[in-house]
Amino acid sequence: MVAFKSSSLAVLFFLFFTVIAPAIRAHIAKFDDYWKQREAEARVAALEAYHPVPEDVNNHFNLLVEDLLVGMNGTRSYLRINGTRRNLRVNKGPCKATNPIDRCWRCRPKWAAERKRLADCALGFGRHTVGGKYGSYYFVTDPSDNDMVNPTKGTLRHAVIQPGPLWIMFSRSMVIRLNQELIMTGDKTIDGRGVNVHIAYGAGITIQYVKNVIIHGLHFHDIVSGSGGLIRDSVNHFGFRSRSDGDAISIYGSSNIWIDHNSMSNCKDGLIDAIEGSTGITISNNHFTNHNEVMLFGACDGNSKDAIMQITVAFNHFGNGLIQRMPRCRWGFFHVVNNVYRNWNMYAIGGSAHPTIISQGNRYTAPTSNPKHDAKQVTKRDYATESEWKKWTWRSEGDQMRNGAYFVQSGNASKRRPYSRLDMIKAKPGHYAPILIRSAGALTCRLRRLC
Repeated sequence: MVAFKSSSLAVLFFLFFTVIAPAIRAHIAKFDDYWKQREAEARVAALEAYHPVPEDVNNHFNLLVEDLLVGMNGTRSYLRINGTRRNLRVNKGPCKATNPIDRCWRCRPKWAAERKRLADCALGFGRHTVGGKYGSYYFVTDPSDNDMVNPTKGTLRHAVIQPGPLWIMFSRSMVIRLNQELIMTGDKTIDGRGVNVHIAYGAGITIQYVKNVIIHGLHFHDIVSGSGGLIRDSVNHFGFRSRSDGDAISIYGSSNIWIDHNSMSNCKDGLIDAIEGSTGITISNNHFTNHNEVMLFGACDGNSKDAIMQITVAFNHFGNGLIQRMPRCRWGFFHVVNNVYRNWNMYAIGGSAHPTIISQGNRYTAPTSNPKHDAKQVTKRDYATESEWKKWTWRSEGDQMRNGAYFVQSGNASKRRPYSRLDMIKAKPGHYAPILIRSAGALTCRLRRLC
């Protein structure tokens, strides 16, 4: 990276506020050739990640859960996927992993020496995400974030802009206060296992026009908006950014993203937002608490790019102090499976612009009565008449409803699909969900022990 002088910064800031600011697009003040190319490449990757028969992905996911729970009862079984025979035998001993994602890596005492095994464990629409599996390791040693244009070697900001695949770890426990949004490049894993890492009291992480990112094992809380300014987004490019929204994780026009085993709370905007045609995403094993607008999938009813959006939300614990958007969806296809919801304030799952939402095997516990609105209802539909939203496919299958919770279904349950009823794999019922989410959130993993 070439050092950037303060006198040049002053000139560019003047240009920003007088010339460039009015042309802001996607928080990018100048949508130059670099960003145009990055956007075009990301769009091609998103179309490649899109699955033409999303129900097949749901069935694959549910079959793995079924196989695991059968195995926990002592049966050894196998599954053939894409021609590969995969042994899904459950390990004996003290391993506490209770869902198929965790069983893939947590039951191995040498998990720390085999960190990249995690990259083989994603399920759902983000199942092809391998992050930095094919790159070298990078240790974050410095929690500071003082230079947005020429980040210091050893900082998280320096790590995420490096070219090529990279598996990013932390040399010790730390609290990282990001002065501005952290803009990632693709083919990266941020792995917080074995230490206690907090992204807090500053800006969040932006995954924009890239592919293949894993974020695992971090604590996100008290995220605020970044003021914007000059920020480096790769080793060869930096540019002006407008004020960031204050999301913990913002996914913008990106694909093959896996957000797993994070603890998230109390951010200015969303905890996880995915917009602008992002797809191939799995959000799993996270613990969400004390927040208003939890997850937004699709930012605008008029943006048809989001028609390719496909997201799996699985094994998450939606805990205390949450109000709404768990998630709120537009346009795409969303598999919400085997999560636990506790005491939302307004609603749990909402949407507009005719999204398809398949809710399977979740446990919904409604809050006590709210005199202002019907808080018992899991679902909320916006900007559509009843005659319109009745055509949207919102299905509840095997969900457990507690304390008066109810899910308003819509769409044709008998709609013809490209497979027979014999091909359908049912999700495990909602009363299994507390077992499957038992370890949601950032884990406390210790070296040379089962995690």
